[in-house]
Amino acid sequence: MRQVSKRKLKDTLVGYAFLLPSLFGFSLFIAYPIIRGFILSFTDSDGFNPARFIGIENYVKLLKTPVIRKSLLNNVKYMLMFVPGNLFMSLLISTLVFNIGRGSRFFKTVLFFPYITSSIAIAMVWKLLYLPDNGLINTVLRAIGVANPPMWLASTKTALISVVIVAVWQSIGLNMLIFLSGMQCIPQELYDVGLLDGCTGWKKFRYITFPLLTPTVFFVLIMGIIGSFKVFDMVFQMTNGGPGDATTVMVYQIYKEGITRLHVGYASALAYVLFAIVLLITLIQFKLQKHWVYYGEE
Repeated sequence: MRQVSKRKLKDTLVGYAFLLPSLFGFSLFIAYPIIRGFILSFTDSDGFNPARFIGIENYVKLLKTPVIRKSLLNNVKYMLMFVPGNLFMSLLISTLVFNIGRGSRFFKTVLFFPYITSSIAIAMVWKLLYLPDNGLINTVLRAIGVANPPMWLASTKTALISVVIVAVWQSIGLNMLIFLSGMQCIPQELYDVGLLDGCTGWKKFRYITFPLLTPTVFFVLIMGIIGSFKVFDMVFQMTNGGPGDATTVMVYQIYKEGITRLHVGYASALAYVLFAIVLLITLIQFKLQKHWVYYGEE
């Protein structure tokens, strides 16, 4: 009995020994920064000098700052354009690729390639394509008869949607593979039965594919919403938040306050407000999922 107890203790200690590196990394690089950032959000820290506790002044300040409200509004606009566009295009392309059969590997590789390409490199290339005067896009538009093509990144009316287009284009590949995985899990027998009932084409997708794909749609939806509020690299490289504040989003504003202006305490408060907003939206989505997500018979 003692031998068994000693062996269990030894196995437990060995297990914890294997976990220690991961626990150490999690504590040092995730848990500590989260706790530290929350504490700093109640101070006037600049990251170098001793911080002074100022209570909720940072939170009160951000509520009164117009550029913060503008940044949050831009995030919401970005989400409302990116999430539906991302879902629609990914679902459409995955359905087409799924029905291609032979040759689908080629399309999967080509469409997935933008996702594994550096976001900064993609932003730089698209920035050149978007040039109002001699960019490729406007050159083609003028060639087909468009007299006054959009100014794209140079206009406050089109800058944000221009960034969204690039983000959707880059993310299609990953979501396509996620949807394809979901489609491959749908039993062929259901399609066979549907075929006997005259369920073909759009009806097959409407009544068989999509309902059984709703858990995958829900996952892509949640990740898309979270990603919409995390957007930074595209904005940083393509517009720097401009023109004006047309593309300034919350994470970019956190970067400006914390890194550029050294308002670390204020930037920490912004980060936690953003976290609270994303958490609230996610919880609402999880609450609503029971009304449209199909998980099979209980």
